[in-house]
Amino acid sequence: MKTYTYSEARQRLARLLDQARREGRVQIRRQDGSTFVLQPVTPAKSPLDVPGVRSRLRPGELVEFLRAERARSGEDIVEALSNKRLQRTKARRKSRSTPVRKK
Repeated sequence: MKTYTYSEARQRLARLLDQARREGRVQIRRQDGSTFVLQPVTPAKSPLDVPGVRSRLRPGELVEFLRAERARSGEDIVEALSNKRLQRTKARRKSRSTPVRKK
């Protein structure tokens, strides 16, 4: 990492900024000996910021597809829950109707 004096940094600020962008960091030393680091700020990116994908879908076709899949998935979930409830109900009825044997 290159170190510049305060005077050099003041005279060549644009170059220092470019160098900091390329190399990551640049040091500036004052006359009293204190040193500072100049480095670029990396912008925070959203995890949802992803590159696009090319497709041959017409406008709205993807939305139609997603809605159909959600509806189908929802029907599957409702059917599975209904089957589970039906099985529980049958099991309860069976346990109630089975006579208890006494010894």
